[in-house]
Order: sequence, then structure tokens, then C-alpha cells
Amino acid sequence: MSKQFDVIVIGGGPGGYIAAIRAAQLGFNVACIDEWKNDKGGPAPGGTCTNVGCIPSKALLQSSEHFEHANKHFAEHGITATGVKMDVAKMIARKDTVVKQNNDGILYLFKKNKVSFFHGRGSFVKAAEGGYEIKVAGAAEETIVGKQIIIATGSNARALPGTPFDEELVLSNDGALRVGAVPKKLGLIGSGVIGLEMGSVWRRLGAEVTILEGLPTFLGAVDEQIAKEAKKAFDKQGLKIELGVKVGEIKTSKKGVSIAYTNAKGEAQSLEVDKLIVSIGRVPNTIGLNTEAVGLQLDERGAIVVDGDCKTNLPGVWAVGDVVRGPMLAHKAEEEGVAVAERIAGQHGHVNFNTIPWVIYTSPEIAWVGRTEQQLKADGVKYKAGSFPFLANGRARALGDTTGMVKMLADAETDEILGVHIVGPQASELISEAVVAMEFKASSEDIARICHAHPSLSEATKEAALAVDKRTLNF
Repeated sequence: MSKQFDVIVIGGGPGGYIAAIRAAQLGFNVACIDEWKNDKGGPAPGGTCTNVGCIPSKALLQSSEHFEHANKHFAEHGITATGVKMDVAKMIARKDTVVKQNNDGILYLFKKNKVSFFHGRGSFVKAAEGGYEIKVAGAAEETIVGKQIIIATGSNARALPGTPFDEELVLSNDGALRVGAVPKKLGLIGSGVIGLEMGSVWRRLGAEVTILEGLPTFLGAVDEQIAKEAKKAFDKQGLKIELGVKVGEIKTSKKGVSIAYTNAKGEAQSLEVDKLIVSIGRVPNTIGLNTEAVGLQLDERGAIVVDGDCKTNLPGVWAVGDVVRGPMLAHKAEEEGVAVAERIAGQHGHVNFNTIPWVIYTSPEIAWVGRTEQQLKADGVKYKAGSFPFLANGRARALGDTTGMVKMLADAETDEILGVHIVGPQASELISEAVVAMEFKASSEDIARICHAHPSLSEATKEAALAVDKRTLNF
């Protein structure tokens, strides 16, 4: 007889493992199926985020930033560092260690919360009495039955048509994290999060980096003022970013990769690089789920169709994270995972798409929440804007990083905060104050009147709030 569970989660990434743990905490008998493997063939839960995304990229960003500081900025502090070298193999090994620690941490949490873990690929077999029959194809094939199914199978990197990833010369985010030596010339297609972060890593280590972007504007989803500030910083660092290009034929050879393209003026160009990273977005991963066996509805992109509560067209089947609508962000998946577990328990899970923060972990960091100034104008919303540069912030001066600003947008009549946009040091941490404030529908005056530690970068947020009403303290 097949093992019976109250809840089966297919996928052990941020949405899946969080959903499984929360469901177990709520008293359900839970199973989680995940097929990721480490280099020894053992389980590696955590999905793209832990294995080839958020976590390893931040490890490489940190290592490369240390290297750049030692070479270019230590002298400002009176520190003499000569002959500084980067051992790329050791850097990659450290990254792998960080990944494994996270994998092991998830397995520990499963054990602690009594979640049954199955290592293999999960797929639908058929509807069964009281639920669904799920096949686990791993070292040994077995079938389990669940009353409620949560699909959290994530997404895959989108390849250029006619140019598949070989992970040696043409790289996805996976291959970009396993480069064994600093390429002399590195090309990237796409100036989104992955493109900018990976470009920053290898630029710091000495690569000549060129980013080709099809859109005519840089970081079109970001507030225009913030995007322009970030572009100036990247240009100064030596990242070559070409906008409005149209990529043509891509050829690989023993010498590397050749990319033919036309620039924004329509002129034919070519780029010769040692390696090419393609980061043009991601596609929902429903491969091998056998959705047709149970009639699970997919949309034209291959994403699972869900309603506002993450319910699919099938009773008792839910889906969260990258495999459904909405932003492909790990923390969005986590929030949906928790909410679905609570909804199964009869509670009222909460996900507010308007207060999901976005972060690009470059230097300077870029972070935002809520609407941009362009969006407010397009929507006809009357608003007030205030900004404050880190150049005038004492803590930023002490850090030696005064790039960027904090910008706040508030409703012209009610003063409710509608958006906060940051480019500069530790923006990824600073944005959380804005998220909390917006979740509680705070006004810019609320932020302005809250005591912030001095000296701190967060004072720039307070100053931006003061500037909304044309006031300033200028710490």
C-alpha cells in the first residue's frame, strides 16, 4: 500500500521547503519531493536559489568585492596590501561550501519538523481516493498518495533560440557560477539581475565585460532616476553596457564565442569573447510533472494557472513560486508557500504583491518596493517625491561609499508611502524598513518622525521622508 500523506510538496526550493515546514508545524503529515543532487549524487534541497542562484551568486559577489577592496580601496584606510591575488578555485570551493551548508540546513529542518523527504522527481500518476497519486522517480521508484498537493517546481533559464547552453562557452546562471578561471573577455546578453551580478563578479576579478541589452532603456523596471544613477556607477567601474541591441548569429569555436549584433543605431557589430553568459529571463518548470494525467491547467507560457490564493483548476492542488504568475523571486515563493500551508489549515494566508521588495546585489546595490515615479505618472496618481544622497550621509562617508541615494514617493493628499527606491551601500538591508512601513500603510511623516540611529545609513531614509515635505535635518 502506498504511503499516505496529508500534504505532498513537489519541489524543495524556497517555496516548497518553506511550505512543507509550515504545513508540518500546523499539524499535517507532510512529504517533500526534490530531485536536486550534489556532486556526490546526494540530496541538495533548496532549488535554484540555493544551488545555482541567490546563495552561490552572493558568495561570489562577496569574495570578488573583498578582492576589489584589497586592490583598490584598502590604501584609503592606511592599509598596504601588495601582491594580492585571487585563487579562483578556492573562491569556487568556498561558494560550494556555502551552498552545502544551506542544503544541509534544509535537511535538518525537515528532520526537526518531521517532514518526510523523498529524493527524486515527483510527477502525477492519477487522481486517487481522497487525493492524488504521486510517483517519485529516484534511486528506487515508489508511489505516495497525498490529500493536498503543493507544486513548487520553480523555473529554468531561458536559452536564446538556436543557441543552447553548453555550460562551457555559452553559460546559464548555472555555468556562470562554475567558471574555473577569470576569462579575459566576458560577454553577457541581458542586463537584468543575473547579468549585472555575474558581470560585476568577473569584472572585479579582471575580466573585460560587455553586456548587450535588447531594451532601449537600462533597468526599465527600476525608477528612472535610480537606474540612471546606477548606470553612471557601472560605467565608472568599467562595465560596458550597450542598450537597444539586436543579437544575431552566435558561433562557438575553440577560441571562444562570436556574437553578431546590431547596435541602437542599426549598425552591424561583432563581439568576440572567451565565454558568454545568457540571462534573458526564466521559464516555468513543469517538465516531467505529467500534468496531462490529471488535467492540470497551464497557460501559454507553460506556467500553472492559479487564482489569487494559489489554487489550481484541480481541487486540493496548489502551486507557488516561479511556476505560477508573478515575480520570480525566492522571497515571493516563500510567502506563497507559507500562505498556502495556512490556507490548507483553514487560516487566512497573506501575500501582498505591492510590498514585495526587489534587490540587485551589485555595488552599488539597487533595491526598491512599490511603484516607480513613471508608474505613478502613467496611472495619474498625484504624488510627492523626496530624495537624499548618500554623499551627505556621515555613515556612508565613514564607509567610503557615498554612491547613490534614497528616494521616497508618497500620495500627495494622504502622504501614504507609495514607493521607496534606493541605490547605494546596503540597499538590500535598508529597503526592509520601507517594506514594513508600506505594509502598515505608513505615511512619509511617520518615517520622518521615527528616531533613527546616528550615524547610520538609515538616516538617509529618514532624510528622504523629510524631503517629501521639503524639510531636512542634514545629519
